Amino acid sequence: MVMGSIKVDKSRQRKIWFNSMVAAYTGWEDARNDPVKAVTFGDGKPLPADIIYDCLSILDEESVAIPWQKGDVLLLDNWAVLHSRRPFNPPRRVLASLCK
Repeated sequence: MVMGSIKVDKSRQRKIWFNSMVAAYTGWEDARNDPVKAVTFGDGKPLPADIIYDCLSILDEESVAIPWQKGDVLLLDNWAVLHSRRPFNPPRRVLASLCK
């Protein structure tokens, strides 16, 4: 499947990075997905691993850790921020809802 990296947030009238290329390369290896072929240039040539790892470093440098406490609620705009999670110690309970 081909997914572009840039989308337009019409409500803010701006281009945004909307892509999981690092996850596709570093974490989605299974019978259907080959990480080396998962992230390519528009012509189908693989993006070099060093560039993907540079992107991973930038994402790590720009990340902000939220100091969670029991009962906290977080709302985020999926078009405004790239989100992920860090490793955690179980148990972990996540209640999630998507809305427009």
